[in-house]
Amino acid sequence: MVTTYLHALLKHDTADLPVSGKLRVTEDSIEKELGKLDLLRSVTRLRGYRQDFIDERAGIAGAHVVIEESGAPALLVVRLKVEGQEITEIETVATRSRAEGSIFNIDGLDTPSEAMNKVPRPEQLLPREEAIRIALLYPAGLEAGSFVAVDMPFTPEAFRIENGTFMAGPKCTRTPDCVDIKTQNVRNPLRGKIDRRVVAVDERMGIVWLRLEWGTRNDMKLAVWEAFKVYDGGVHAVEAFMKVIAPDLGSGWAGTNL
Repeated sequence: MVTTYLHALLKHDTADLPVSGKLRVTEDSIEKELGKLDLLRSVTRLRGYRQDFIDERAGIAGAHVVIEESGAPALLVVRLKVEGQEITEIETVATRSRAEGSIFNIDGLDTPSEAMNKVPRPEQLLPREEAIRIALLYPAGLEAGSFVAVDMPFTPEAFRIENGTFMAGPKCTRTPDCVDIKTQNVRNPLRGKIDRRVVAVDERMGIVWLRLEWGTRNDMKLAVWEAFKVYDGGVHAVEAFMKVIAPDLGSGWAGTNL
């Protein structure tokens, strides 16, 4: 269904989209009519990066995608709610620059990562609620200023990529302490209380997809769509698309927490 939606954006035509009569649509947190999405006029190409999230139990299909708008790259978050083969909800968020995303490294998003796309064996997968519990230790750790304090079970090879840039893990070179995602300094007095939303759980792939939101510079907020690779009792990878938003904006989807 995500492919069908992306092709509709590319063709600038939604006629073939199987939408419900109760369809609700937001673009960058603002409610709109489907035919009035800016993306319907702007998307000119789908690049090679696309990370899917499929929650069969909740009827959610989503993705992090790199698109182009007249040659200019952008990061796109897509979330679809599907009921009876019809789309009932469409949520899209586009980040087009470093100013919009705080970080914006398109060169780091050529292809989806091997770690996030590893298919765990059935015996390695955790029960749905346990996977969610582990993923939610992440915002708890940010609030505490320490992942050690909440004992988040990162594996030795675990990494975090934000908008295409390695921010933690063995390949991180930004700061001396960033090579260890668990012990890395994550204290930030601007962050405040973190808004949490469980967007989807891909139970076959062992991925929990969250939307987090917290304070940042200039009285703005950072909206972060964060995917956690969780299996064998540990977190193996964290990958995020994020966007700076106005302090009064929110997601536009209050009450959709799984």
